[in-house]
Formats: sequence, structure tokens, C-alpha cells
Amino acid sequence: MNSDHTFEQDLGDNPLAAFSHWFAEAGEAGIAFPEAAALATATAAGRPSVRMVLVKSMDERGFGFFTNRESRKGGELAANPWAALLFHWPELRRQVRAEGPVEPMDEDESAAYFASRPVGSRLAAWASPQSRPLADRAELERLYAEVEARLGDDPALPPFWGGFRLVPDAIELWQHGEDRLHDRVRFERDGGRWRGERLGP
Repeated sequence: MNSDHTFEQDLGDNPLAAFSHWFAEAGEAGIAFPEAAALATATAAGRPSVRMVLVKSMDERGFGFFTNRESRKGGELAANPWAALLFHWPELRRQVRAEGPVEPMDEDESAAYFASRPVGSRLAAWASPQSRPLADRAELERLYAEVEARLGDDPALPPFWGGFRLVPDAIELWQHGEDRLHDRVRFERDGGRWRGERLGP
């Protein structure tokens, strides 16, 4: 076994920069939807739920995703604005976990992203009563047709739809190792800096 492992050196002292490098490698490897991540939220009472989302922005401010704010996750984030994200790239044998508070994006940023979406996706955002009961598929298609007839081919940002940003205070990077001797480093914010430490796999 090689004891001169340079995993920590490869990651450096900024986990967001390390994430960006890994994310680029996932794209270069041809992984479908490398931006897909499991988002875990919880109610005010602490009951958790999790679902897949597409993380559409990542910078020093954090990880951005968009949704109907009246959905289950939107309601949970309003009541308990803390969440966790998990990216898993099995082809690269890597995963990244990010945890921290979540804040809503401002309307301008949400509107700019919404305008970049295909028309059909924008109409669907207006039409879908996300997380609420529907009688059947026909009801959803009727709602979509009504929105399409009313809003045409350039629907604006719905008042109930927008972005959230998870502002990480902890990021963990994990890489598969032989004989289950995986590499695992957790970073936590320490004032304006990150402090990293290796964890047992």
C-alpha cells in the first residue's frame, strides 16, 4: 500500500475549487447530467425528504437550483432553511456532499435563468401544481394547454417560481480506493477560510 498518498494535496485548501475541477472531469468523461444531485430537506419538526435536482450554478457563493417555491421542497426550505446536496459520479468513483443554509435567489437572477429555459419548460412551470394532487394525466395536460393559450410562446417568470442557493458551511469529497480504503476529506468553514481533515472511510 502506498503511504505517500497525495489526495489532500490534490484537493488543495478550497473545496469549491476542488469541486469545480471534479465537475469538469465528470463532464469530460461523458457522464449524463453531472449536475444532478440528491437534495435533502426537512420539515420544521425534522422529518426529512430527498429528491433529485439539477444544480444549475456553482460559484464561491454556493450551489444554485431552481424550483416551484410552493412545492414540498420549497415549503420545507421556507420552514427550515437548511439542506444537504449529494453528487455521485459512479463512473469516476467519486461523490461530493455539501451542507449548509439555503437562501432564495433574487428575482433578477431567477428571471434570467427562467428566460434561458425552453418555452415548453417555462409553460410547464406555470402549469404544474407541483407536489399537489392531480386527478389524472389529463388534468395536467389540460392545465398546460390553458397556460399555453393564455401566455403564448414567451411566458415570464411565475411569481411562485425561482432559485435557491445552498451556501455550504461543510463540503466532503470522497474517492473510491481499493480494499475499501477510500479517500475522504471533509472541509468546514472556519471564519473566512476552509479547514479540512481526513476522515475514516
